[in-house]
Amino acid sequence: MTSESGGPRCDRGAGDAAGHPAPRESDPLRRFAGIWCRAVHPLAATTMTPEEFEGYLLPLAHRLSAALRSSPFDTEAAYEVGAALVDAQCTEPDALPAILGVIDAHLVSCSSLGLPFSVPSGESFPVPSDGPSREPLADEEARARCVRLQHALAAGFVRELRERERDEQEAISRAAMAARTEAEKALHASEAKFQAVFEGAVIGVGIAGLDGEVLVVNDAMARMFGGMDFFRPGRNVTEFVHPDDVPGAHELYRELVNGERDHFRIEKPHYRDDGSELWTNLTVTLLRDSSGAPQYQLALAEDITEHRLLRERLRYEATHDELTGLPNRTLFLERLDQVLAADADAERFGVCYLDLDGFKAVNDSLGHAVGDRMLKAVAERLQRCVKAPAELLARVGGDEFLALVTGPAAQADGAGLARRMLAALAEPVRIEGRELRVRASIGVVDGLAGEIGRAEVLRSADITMYRAKAAGGNRFEIADADSNARVIARHSLTNGLPSALEKGEFFIEYQPLVRLTDGTVRGAEALVRWLHPVHGVLGPDQFIPLAEDTGLIVPLGRWVLEQAARQAREWRDAAEDDASLRVNVNLSPCQLSHPTLVSDTVAVLENAGLCPSALCLEVTENDLIGADETALRPLRQLADLGVDIALDDFGTGYSNLSYLRRLPVSQLKLDRSFTRGMQRAPADPVDVKIVEGIVSLAHTLDLAVTVEGVETAVQAEHLRGLGCDTAQGWYYARPGPPERLHTLALADAS
Repeated sequence: MTSESGGPRCDRGAGDAAGHPAPRESDPLRRFAGIWCRAVHPLAATTMTPEEFEGYLLPLAHRLSAALRSSPFDTEAAYEVGAALVDAQCTEPDALPAILGVIDAHLVSCSSLGLPFSVPSGESFPVPSDGPSREPLADEEARARCVRLQHALAAGFVRELRERERDEQEAISRAAMAARTEAEKALHASEAKFQAVFEGAVIGVGIAGLDGEVLVVNDAMARMFGGMDFFRPGRNVTEFVHPDDVPGAHELYRELVNGERDHFRIEKPHYRDDGSELWTNLTVTLLRDSSGAPQYQLALAEDITEHRLLRERLRYEATHDELTGLPNRTLFLERLDQVLAADADAERFGVCYLDLDGFKAVNDSLGHAVGDRMLKAVAERLQRCVKAPAELLARVGGDEFLALVTGPAAQADGAGLARRMLAALAEPVRIEGRELRVRASIGVVDGLAGEIGRAEVLRSADITMYRAKAAGGNRFEIADADSNARVIARHSLTNGLPSALEKGEFFIEYQPLVRLTDGTVRGAEALVRWLHPVHGVLGPDQFIPLAEDTGLIVPLGRWVLEQAARQAREWRDAAEDDASLRVNVNLSPCQLSHPTLVSDTVAVLENAGLCPSALCLEVTENDLIGADETALRPLRQLADLGVDIALDDFGTGYSNLSYLRRLPVSQLKLDRSFTRGMQRAPADPVDVKIVEGIVSLAHTLDLAVTVEGVETAVQAEHLRGLGCDTAQGWYYARPGPPERLHTLALADAS
């Protein structure tokens, strides 16, 4: 359809020949808006969806169409449309050409130039006043107006874009100015905080150049060294070297200032200007510039002078004897270990072990106060004998002293020192009007560092000293390996043990076994002692291993079993309500492998009239490691008879817990090493967990648990809480005669 002038008509309001309804007058502009949207939306930075963007463009299309037909012709609307497109974020480089291209191609054809124009409801932009009778614009004029509208739109677009960029630049400038202001404030605050920390720090802080010149120190550092005058201009850290600086301190400092390390920390002494000594815990850190190059050194110093003095005093008390002021065993062993740890080509060493003869009689007859005064007098005399710097004298026991000498002639020097000590003790000691003669036996041992261990040195010195005593005392002997071996093996065992049985030199002490739940005595462990005519009372650890080596342990063990069974029977006969009392007897590996173990045990029980349940045989865990069924058969036979079997020293050996299931044991005796941490409160949590686990396992396997070495009430309470069944130790009673056990049992019954 065409207009009266033959131009295109964009309004078919009268309908078409087919009778379809005519579209609204704005349909061509809606199509224009759609074309415009499809061309520009992919190039725009707008966050609107295509549908929203098309809706945004439709009123702009109306404004352009109205401007195209305005009379008089005015491009202001196109200018504003360009600004509106910038507001819609159509600011990408390719967006403006696309906008102008769509206007050029479609605006004229879609503006309904031959029909009346009406503004959609709600629009506020100007509407041309031409009526429906106006003739359409000529095509050439329309094209000319369209070009001018494009120019105006582009001008408005560019101006709005420039204003926006200017606003953004101003905003950025304002933000940068604000940021710089804040940065300056932060820098000022940071400097103020640093200054406050520097001046207010309780530890000393100082800064020096890489050449060592001291640049600045805080008040705390100045106070440590006696005042700011100490750090007078020109002072250098190299002036603070001290003779007692730790080895390698200079090398650490050199590496730091050369940039090879970033910090180091040492305990360092210093001299103040007044000559007094200051000890510091010193940390020196390298400060680098922004490129990483070394620039300054920062020192942090903590005054530990009092702490070090306290530590030295505690160290002195821990390494010196309180009575005599001499070094004690701890310090002596440290020095001895240092000597023995030297290379094999080091100088020789010598040890003198001195024990006073008959000192026990002084204590017993005159009292400990007199005995202490005598020991102090002896210590003073012996100290005067130790002259060379390489010599050390220590009191290591009640009346025992050890001396150490080093040097190429250690043997001669050791013998010479022994002679001087004996000579120094030759004159009687006068105490409270009494003249007390002092006699001593000395064993001298020498050797070469790296060829002998501490235990061997002390054992040899001890044996050699006893050789001197055995020879009459008040003399010294020089250690000889063959002589020592003969003394121990031949005299003490081969000749001593058999005759000791015949002469009745052995006796048994009993240590009570106490039930933890109620504290009652349930029995005792039989512990054999040897009253040696030379060495005095010897514990089982001193002769049982030697008896095992010679095979004499079998007759000795049978004698112990006989005595213990007879004693248990006497306890039961003495008190009917003590029927539950039983005795524990230790079995050695030799006894376990002896073919008559079962028959001997049965015979002993029958001869004593003791029921098997009153006897418990203790076997150490190590003795059962790897034992096969043949080795375990005697124990199974005894267990079947009703004899209890206890696994002694549990936890010190193999401790394969699954192995417990195949052993014929009914009790575990927990080694004292697991419970030492419970002797005081709070208890060692690791020990608690270990014991708790062992007790739980034992009770699961229906085994009773006995704990050895209980020494404090706190320890006993911990063990009771963990479910242990019985205990023994000095807290309850030391090993003693059988009468004492019966007395304790009667006390429980009452």
